[in-house]
Amino acid sequence: MSAGGGTKAVVAALAANLAIAAMKVVAFALTASSSMLAEAIHSVADSGNQILLLIGGKRASRQASPQHPFGYGRERYIYAFIVSIVLFSVGGLFALYEAWEKLQHPHGIEGPWWWVPVAILLGSIIAESLSFRTGLREARPHRGSQSWVAFIRTAKQPELPVVLLEDFGALIGLVCALFGVSLTLATGSGAWDAIGTGLIGLLLVGIAAILALETSSLLLGESASAEDIARIEAAISSDGTRIIHLRTMHLGPEELLVAAKFGVARGASGESIARAIDDAEARIRSAVPSARVIYLEPDIPRGAPASR
Repeated sequence: MSAGGGTKAVVAALAANLAIAAMKVVAFALTASSSMLAEAIHSVADSGNQILLLIGGKRASRQASPQHPFGYGRERYIYAFIVSIVLFSVGGLFALYEAWEKLQHPHGIEGPWWWVPVAILLGSIIAESLSFRTGLREARPHRGSQSWVAFIRTAKQPELPVVLLEDFGALIGLVCALFGVSLTLATGSGAWDAIGTGLIGLLLVGIAAILALETSSLLLGESASAEDIARIEAAISSDGTRIIHLRTMHLGPEELLVAAKFGVARGASGESIARAIDDAEARIRSAVPSARVIYLEPDIPRGAPASR
């Protein structure tokens, strides 16, 4: 995975989630709180997701082969899509099931260790905040002037949006768990613990749906950003070349395919056309370095003058 893919953010989130998951498991073992169990599974699922992102980045760096001539850049999208499935099934559905079971058989926080889940949840909020801050810092150079919502929707590097959404969801989930545990301790009713667990489940299912929609769009093949398309058009037409049509598609986060048909004069020689194509390719790569695969097709527009 390239530095632009947010490796630092993924590793920071992985380290935080592993430590937090261990603490939540201890808290559940001492108190039998369903909110703590749901949060423990949530952190385990997030840890697995970060490992999947790292594996996807590693596999995507392989060289192109005869069977896959355009490379393996889209493996990062595939693994990001798998993350959404894991988050939905392992995290969201389990939490909803646990909430339903707890509502059927509610019980308060058990044992003398009532303070443990509160302390762990507060510590987890601090740890997740630090991880979230790292993700924001890594994403800020790529966000530019976009809003955070627009960045999540348009980012071509899947790791940063995934980590940001997971960390944000983790923070909200911890607040929901703290809400459920605190009211259970205050009232002695396990129903509040179940409600907190249910809120965590709904949150995870929602985030998983957003990730699935965004990564499926990347898998289908998204075009270059409006800014990059404008740069490519300017690079081609800078010498007066007329663009008939232009198509772009991301083969990976940092690899762009460019296909364009441009006009040439009637009677133009093959040598002059080849030179024009070479010059246009050089200008495109200079303007947009991620344009790795370029196909330019000459055509004679209607009414084009004859070549001198």
